[in-house]
Amino acid sequence: MTKALFRYQDRLINRLDLIDDADSEALIQKLASVTTPSTVAFLNQHAYNLAQEDPRLQQGFAEMTYLLRDGIGIKWACQLNGREPKANMNGSDFIPRLVNHLLEATPCDYQFFAMGTRDPWLEKGAENLFKHHRFHAVDGFQPAETYLDYIRGHLDPTRVPVILLAMGMPKQEELARRIQTTINGPALIICGGAILDFAANRVKRAPLLFRKSGMEWLYRLLKEPRRLARRYILGIPRFFYYLARNGMVSRQAR
Repeated sequence: MTKALFRYQDRLINRLDLIDDADSEALIQKLASVTTPSTVAFLNQHAYNLAQEDPRLQQGFAEMTYLLRDGIGIKWACQLNGREPKANMNGSDFIPRLVNHLLEATPCDYQFFAMGTRDPWLEKGAENLFKHHRFHAVDGFQPAETYLDYIRGHLDPTRVPVILLAMGMPKQEELARRIQTTINGPALIICGGAILDFAANRVKRAPLLFRKSGMEWLYRLLKEPRRLARRYILGIPRFFYYLARNGMVSRQAR
């Protein structure tokens, strides 16, 4: 009865690239050999909320080359939408795996950019993530044109740029789309959220038990209640409101 009542066609949920654990390595191989400017983003509960409130951001997510499921909230949304959620592809785990693959394969084929947070966390996080391979870094508090000019001025035409944006939503997603339209040739543009802060150990990951149960958000809320209260305490009820609203609209349209 519950599934029949709530199942609907949600634009963003239907757009997700849902990946099995067994297929994640194939995705990494595909990302390592892109032939066009390609964007990677992660849809979690917070991102879904922001997209409902900002049609431009919703369009931006829909136009990402790869949009991956992140978190238990989007798992439930997939189930309500009649889709198999498959693996949780959160960026905090997937991005280091991807970067490690690039570094272990042929690092000389890639040019690394880190854009986000601020020093000393920017430098430390990028050094840890890129294993001390050379990288270009800019803090996450500049206007969009500054990043675009920086990338244009530092691009090596003999290498594939791997551009990690870790400046939070929706700024990183908007910038990713702008970078994509300004680069000719292969490029990998990744929306990474707090990945540089995690890599710098500025923010600690939740214990494995929380992560495996899909409750990493609760651990983060307990660690940073003032900063994250709006995102989770207010955001989770709003998330379910948007799911129900979109379901009703979808059912009425049909």
